[in-house]
This record gives sequence, structure tokens and C-alpha cells, in this order.
Amino acid sequence: MSLASEPSEPVTSVAAAPKLSSRKRSEGILGTVHLAIGRVLEIVIEGMVVLFGRRVRRSDAPWLDCPLGDSVLIGTGIYDKIAADENLALKIVPDAGLIADFDALRGPVFDPSAVQPRVRHFYEHASQYQLEAWSEIALVGRFFLWLLVEFISQRMDQLNFPLSPLEMARGMTSQVIQLREKAGGGLVYTGWLRKLKSSGLVMFAGIYSVAKIPGEDNPCVKVTFPDRGSANVYLVPLSHADGSFGLDSSGSGFGRSGFYRVIASGKDHLRVRNFKTLHELFHVYEDQEGVLRSDHKISFLGMTIVRLHYKMTLLPALSQADEHTSASAPVTAS
Repeated sequence: MSLASEPSEPVTSVAAAPKLSSRKRSEGILGTVHLAIGRVLEIVIEGMVVLFGRRVRRSDAPWLDCPLGDSVLIGTGIYDKIAADENLALKIVPDAGLIADFDALRGPVFDPSAVQPRVRHFYEHASQYQLEAWSEIALVGRFFLWLLVEFISQRMDQLNFPLSPLEMARGMTSQVIQLREKAGGGLVYTGWLRKLKSSGLVMFAGIYSVAKIPGEDNPCVKVTFPDRGSANVYLVPLSHADGSFGLDSSGSGFGRSGFYRVIASGKDHLRVRNFKTLHELFHVYEDQEGVLRSDHKISFLGMTIVRLHYKMTLLPALSQADEHTSASAPVTAS
């Protein structure tokens, strides 16, 4: 399989898929009530940040630095907005990864070389993969997930988790988007956009990077979701004895791994709330048949809300090239 990168392809915007969703929004009085409930939930979350969050000087906490949105709407347009605000160029690169160099995660308790090579390849070349996904909603988590999706996610066009396994039946799109300096071409942000094929709804529109945070020995994977402010998730890398890879956000306090809600508080400060009750756990591995897979669990208040399972396979053209290379390789008799 050839890993040679092709010239990057500049794009003027990230195209939004047509909405085919069967989730119909209420109209009339019910629609007004629906919007009001969603707005109240957003105000409650933002109020918790304002009332109970820490006021932090930006220069004292560079690990919290991230694009801050000024609207509740995220969707596919978030990358266009960041590019416009920061004078960056959007580029689609055929072999772009979520993490340009997996070794950037190396630290006192994590050795990247202990991770299966195919797992590393996925993170460094995620654009070369297509995704299949399955979901399972825990019984106790159905109400919390319904509240999120029904009243917040659809307004944001983000985190549209499937409320039924059938919503995942047609699969999920995957697109890695680079935001680069217009002059020097330096990579500033890496976006990963995933949408449900059945509806065109955005499931995840995040920005991926590596960050060193004060309470963790190892660099963390940082995922940012800009909206009205931003939501940052910091995940500690883990290597398991079988060569599989893990990411864990179950830190126990401010400055540790976890979920952070961030809003601006004046020109030089941020207001930050660490929600210690919301955790994510990933397990990425190659199964016994050589298929790359990932398990993703989201929990709240100690309860599992949703489990997602992904199957990652090389795009057909790359897979065929890999098979051809393997088949044509000379065999040396022993």
C-alpha cells in the first residue's frame, strides 16, 4: 500500500449534505415550546459555567486555547467560519490524519511503539478509511440522550446521536479537513466531520489536536466542539498489553483529562467549567480477522448513556492496491 501523499486539494467551503432526516420538528405552538425548552437547557448549561466555572487568564492556561463560537449552530459550517475568522485555507488531503505524528503522544506512561501499527496508521491517515458504525443506547440513558438530541443537538446540528439503531443502518460519512495558513501552509487545525448517511445530520464536527495539560503526565488528545463558546474533551492515551489503544477522559479534577465547557470572559480571560460527571472511553484494536475496530462509550453520572462501535476499513481503491502489492510480493522459500 502506498502512503505517498497527493497534492492537497483546496476547498472554498465544506458542503452540507441534504437533510433527509425522519426527525420532524414540531410546528406552531408545539414548535415554539420545543425551541423554548431547548433554549432553557442551553441557558442552564451556560449558567453553570458562569456561576460555578473558574475564571482563567488565557495566557496562564494555553491548554484551554481553542476556537470559540458565537452561535449555537455548529454543523458543517463551523470549519468555514473558523477559516474566515482566522484567515485560514480549507484543504482536503487524501492521506490526512487526525494526528499528524502519533509519536506526539509519547510520554512517561505511554509508548506509541507499543500500539498496533494499523491503529497508528488510522490516526495518522484517517482520510484513507471509511466507517461503518453501530449503536446501543442503554436503558437508563435513553431519557438523557433523548433530551440532548431532541432539544439541543438538532439546534446545534451537532451530536445528533442515533435514537434508533436503524439510523446507523446506511453508515456514516468521514471527512478529515485541514485548516492551514494561507501564506506558509502550516497546519493550524484538523477537523473531523462525520455525518449519518441516512439523514445527513451531523453526528460529530470536531477539531483534533494534541495538548499537554497540567494534571496529566502524558500529552492528551484534545477534541474541540465550538458552539456558543466551546466544549473541549481531553483524553489520556493508553496502550494495552495486546497492542490495542485506548483514550480515556475520566480525570478527577481541573487540569486533568475530562470534559470542559469554555466561554469567553472578557478579552483576556475564559470562564471554564470542568464537568466531572461526563466521561468518554475509546478502545481501538485489530480483531482476530485483521479488521480495525473501535468501541466508544459515553457515560454520565456513572451511567452508560450510549455505546458506539466502529469498523474502519481502507477505501476500496487503497484496499485493492494493498491486496495487489501483497499478491505480487516475492515469496522466498524457507
